[in-house]
Amino acid sequence: MKNRNSMFTTILLACVALLPTAKAVVPAPDGGYPGANTAEGQNALLSLASGTNNTAVGWSSLKTLTTGQYNTAVGAGALSANTAGLNTATGAAALWSNTSGNNNTANGFAALFSNASGNTNTAVGFEALLSNTEGDYNTAGGYLALYSNITGGGNTAYGLSALPNNSTGDHNTALGINAGNLVFTANNVIAIGTPGGNVSDSCYVGNIWNRPGGSQAVYVNADGKLGAQVSSLRFKDQIKPLGEASEVIYGLRPVSFRYKPEIEPTRPLNFGLIAEEVDKMNPDLVVRDNEGKPFTVRYEQINAMLLNEFLKEHRKVEEQQTRITQLTSTVAKQERKIEVLTAGLQKVSVHIAVGITSHGGLAVSKAGSRLVVNDP
Repeated sequence: MKNRNSMFTTILLACVALLPTAKAVVPAPDGGYPGANTAEGQNALLSLASGTNNTAVGWSSLKTLTTGQYNTAVGAGALSANTAGLNTATGAAALWSNTSGNNNTANGFAALFSNASGNTNTAVGFEALLSNTEGDYNTAGGYLALYSNITGGGNTAYGLSALPNNSTGDHNTALGINAGNLVFTANNVIAIGTPGGNVSDSCYVGNIWNRPGGSQAVYVNADGKLGAQVSSLRFKDQIKPLGEASEVIYGLRPVSFRYKPEIEPTRPLNFGLIAEEVDKMNPDLVVRDNEGKPFTVRYEQINAMLLNEFLKEHRKVEEQQTRITQLTSTVAKQERKIEVLTAGLQKVSVHIAVGITSHGGLAVSKAGSRLVVNDP
């Protein structure tokens, strides 16, 4: 073993001896300056005084910088007016106007071109965040993304011309081509795959399946696909009346409840059903989670059942009303007959009374005379 280790050491030393000797490249690289600064190109780092760790490559890149540190400018005019630090610009005229802004990153022609004092902005794409002057914490990724933003802060836009017209709005988010292009001055707008609107504290989502022209509730199917509730015949088959199936609702138990704090921190009083109880009555009235457990109640289906039961009761009421009408008509006819009979009896009573008065005793009508009662 000792001989084997000695042989290995000998071979290793021999290999090291054969390695080329490290030496400086010839000719020596130019553009290297004191303070770990690098400059290549006409007027690159032209005004540098005490600044360190800066890199300028391209005509007039970092031309105005004197004391700033850790800036990187690659491209003609990149960070040309910059006097601050920790900025990175890649592309002709990227961060061209930046003077006192820090921690900005611009990648693309004229990206963050107008930025003067804005901080911690990121622009990737042709003229992304072009108009920004004082806005902070903005992120733009894509051709003309956040193009018109001037002083808005905390905006995020990804996609060709995403949030292109926003000028002063804050904390807006747009994702997709032309997403949020109807947002100008509003705040806290979320637009995904849609132009959105200039309405603060709003959210817009495009590509909702079968979205109608008017307002409509949005549902999610088992695959996570968003869509509108549809009722047209062309979407349905196996259609048949509910019949007695809707009577299951008579066994449901409505309750009041409050959600647990982790679900709804404010815990307002709610009213509804318990999914597990509904599942025992009719499994088709619940939605299940990924484990097959009851998750929520399909309240829209219960609404249809309620309507069916209402219509059934309504038909019963109509039938009863018809019978009442018929009975009322029969009673009316009988009342008319009673009225006629009563009138006839009154005439007989009068005739008898007259006879008694005339003869001083009981009067009897002539034989053969009779009272005729007309029955209508």
